[in-house]
Amino acid sequence: MGNIVAVVGRPNVGKSTFFNRLIKRREAIVDAVSGVTRDRHYGKTDWNGREFSIIDTGGYVVGSDDVFEAEIDKQVELAIDEADAIIFMVDVETGVTGMDEDVANLLRKVDKPVFLVVNKVDNNKRAADAVEFYSLGLGDYYTIASINGSGTGDLLDAVVEALPEKDEVEEEQLPRFAVVGRPNAGKSSFINALIGEDRYIVTDIAGTTRDSIDTKYNRFGFEFNLVDTAGIRRKSKVKEDLEFYSVMRSVRAIEHCDVCLLVLDATRGFDGQVQNIFWLAERNRKGIVILVNKWDLVEKETKTAKEYEQHIREEIAPFTDVPIVFISVLNKQRIFKAIETAVEVYNNRIKRVKTSVLNDVLLPIIESNPPPAYKGKYVKIKYIMQLPTPQPQFAFFCNLPQYIKEPYKRFLENQLRDHFDFHGVPVSVYMRKK
Repeated sequence: MGNIVAVVGRPNVGKSTFFNRLIKRREAIVDAVSGVTRDRHYGKTDWNGREFSIIDTGGYVVGSDDVFEAEIDKQVELAIDEADAIIFMVDVETGVTGMDEDVANLLRKVDKPVFLVVNKVDNNKRAADAVEFYSLGLGDYYTIASINGSGTGDLLDAVVEALPEKDEVEEEQLPRFAVVGRPNAGKSSFINALIGEDRYIVTDIAGTTRDSIDTKYNRFGFEFNLVDTAGIRRKSKVKEDLEFYSVMRSVRAIEHCDVCLLVLDATRGFDGQVQNIFWLAERNRKGIVILVNKWDLVEKETKTAKEYEQHIREEIAPFTDVPIVFISVLNKQRIFKAIETAVEVYNNRIKRVKTSVLNDVLLPIIESNPPPAYKGKYVKIKYIMQLPTPQPQFAFFCNLPQYIKEPYKRFLENQLRDHFDFHGVPVSVYMRKK
């Protein structure tokens, strides 16, 4: 698993601005999800060739100091527990506050790299004012202005140098299916039902599972690793924030899997947190199967399933070519159908289409439905090939690639789906100069 850097501190010191600037340094953003748990953000980026995940722990507006202190303690302790390095951000405009001192007290006990960062330092006077932050007892500090990026390079140089090297374990080349979703949606129960033993503790308390756990599955001709993700470690000194752990585990599992089995509770619906996990998987270009669990608890009429499915497809548009399986883990209804579907999606994701077949099938269609002319110029697509990537990506070579707009790219994607079956898999279309 990759390294994690947490950005902590009280509200309104500029953490989110710093986060947004950092993830946009990449030419291609792997992912950034906001709003999963209040205003926390999760993203993936790199610096000097080192890739890492970053968490913006956010802040709260609350009515009393006591409540605020509890929430800050919760956020900071959770971030400390999860991260390999910590950026503690403070604000030169307000100077040292009591809340800053509370966070510093926690961080002084941590045996992990901690970087004190004084934000909003955009002139010499503010640079001089930053000296007071030595009083926090965390040693030297870095001055930045997250609004324009000043000083962030030196900070990131130090951060990536301090990140521990992760052991590269040579893994079996088995497909990895990650079972993801909200706490208490039935993820561990689903795996228990599949493997026929209670390997995972299953309770009615959300977030019982702490770590992502792999189980090799080999039945009925299928062999792959099932990855169970979920919530929290039982740790009395950590005030448990179930959604924080659930989403962070999902982020890490999704990054390292081939297919995501997104389990949702039918009685709760395809809500905001489930949608965020879906789009996280889509942006990471993973295969996706949506499993609507606890379907036995839903009162049904003739068209209930059809209407439920239609609602989900409206929420995930324009990527609607995703299998949706209605299951009941408790009654073991359609759980093996779910696995069969996941295997089909995996095979779609690794599918290779011969260049000759691509051109024979698609060029006549493109000729009959050419891209719209732009400023009197006509685009001619001359050649198509699949790129050598782990997921379906296709290059269309043409004379004027800059004039191909998104609607026509979507048309091309739909033609690829119609003729070559990429059900459940994001397909990328690139226009290249011939």
